[in-house]
Amino acid sequence: MRILHTSDWHIGRTFHGHSTVGALETVLSAVVGLVRERSIDLVIVAGDVFDSTMPAAEHYGVLGRTLSSLRDAGAAVVVTSGNHDSAARLGYQAEFAQLAGIHVLTRPERHDVPVELQDEHGPVNLYGIPYLEPSLVRHLYPEATLRRHSDVLAFAMDRIRADAAERGGRSVVVSHCFATGAAGSDVERDITAGGLDYVPLATFDGPDYVALGHIHGRATLSERVRYSGAPLHYSFSEADKPRGAWLVDLGAEGLETVEWVALPVPRPLARLTGTLDELITSPEYAEYADHWIAATITDDTRPLDAMPKLQRRFPWCAQLEHRPHTVHDDGHASYASRIEEKSDVEIVAGFLEHVRNGRGPSEAEAGLVDDAFSALRAAEATR
Repeated sequence: MRILHTSDWHIGRTFHGHSTVGALETVLSAVVGLVRERSIDLVIVAGDVFDSTMPAAEHYGVLGRTLSSLRDAGAAVVVTSGNHDSAARLGYQAEFAQLAGIHVLTRPERHDVPVELQDEHGPVNLYGIPYLEPSLVRHLYPEATLRRHSDVLAFAMDRIRADAAERGGRSVVVSHCFATGAAGSDVERDITAGGLDYVPLATFDGPDYVALGHIHGRATLSERVRYSGAPLHYSFSEADKPRGAWLVDLGAEGLETVEWVALPVPRPLARLTGTLDELITSPEYAEYADHWIAATITDDTRPLDAMPKLQRRFPWCAQLEHRPHTVHDDGHASYASRIEEKSDVEIVAGFLEHVRNGRGPSEAEAGLVDDAFSALRAAEATR
C-alpha cells in the first residue's frame, strides 16, 4: 500500500492579512497530481484541516473539491481533526463521506476502531486519533487518570495496540500532537501546560507507521514516526523549511520505504536586512521582487514611509522591522521579549511571582490554572 502523509492544511489561514486560499488550492492540486503520477492508494491529513473552528463557506468548498479530486484520482482519504478544527463541524456527514472512501475521523471514543483497508498483502488497519483535549474526554473514561494530553495519548495508544494485536496484520496511526523531539515554529501556540505536556516518542511504539500533525516543518522522530509539516509556509520562521509530504510504502511485513516528495511553493519567503537605501536600490535584491518579504532596516534613524518605499520594489513585502546599527541599551527588556516563547501557564506563574514578591503558584493553584486553560481550549474546540 502506498500512502501520502500530509497534515496541517489550515484552510482559511491568512498570511499578514492576505488570503492563502488560492495558493493552497495550487498546492493541493499538485497533491492530486502526485496521487495520479505515483499511484497512491491512500492520502492522510493528520489534523488542522481548517484554521478556524468556524470555517467560511468558501473554505468548505476548498475541502470538498480537493477530497473529490483525490477520490477521482484513485486514492482513499483519511482525515482527522486537530486542535484548530471543530470536530463536530468537520465530522458532519462523515458517515456519508465514508461510503465514498473518504474517512473523516473526529469522534474521540472511536480512536481504537480502525478504518480497514486492503491491498494485495491483506488488511491494513488505520487508527485515526482526533485531537484529544483531556477535558473533553475525561468523562468518557472515568476509570483512567487523564490529566494531560500525554496521559490521553498514552491511554489511547494502549487501547490501539490491544486492538491491533487482536486483529493482526499491519497498522498505521494518525495523531495530532507535540511529540518529544519535534521543533516548533511561531505559527503554532504551545499546546503544552507549563512545558509538561509533550508526548514521549515511546508512546507511539507498535504501529508500522505513525503519521503526525501539528508541527509545520517536516521532522523524522524515528523511521516509523514522522511529521510531514504544512503544505504552505504560514510564517517567516518557516522560510527555510521545505514543503512537501512523505510517501510511505507498506509491504507484506510492514514498513518498507519512506520518501520525501516536494510540493510547489507558490510564492517563496525571504528575509532581507540592510539600510532602506540598500534594499530599494541594490541589484543583489532584484531576484526577490516576487517573494514574500520580511524586511529589517538598519538605518540609525527610522526612515519615513519605509514600507511604501519597500513595496514599490517588493510588492509582497509583508513585514517590516527597524533594527538600527546603534542601539541604546537602557537595561530593561520589553514585556514582549520577557514572555516570548512562554506558555499561557508560565505567563500566569510569572505574574503571580511578581505580585507575591517572588512566590509563584502552589501545586494546587498550578493545577487550577492548567484546568482553566484546558477548559478554555475545550470551549473553543466545540464552538
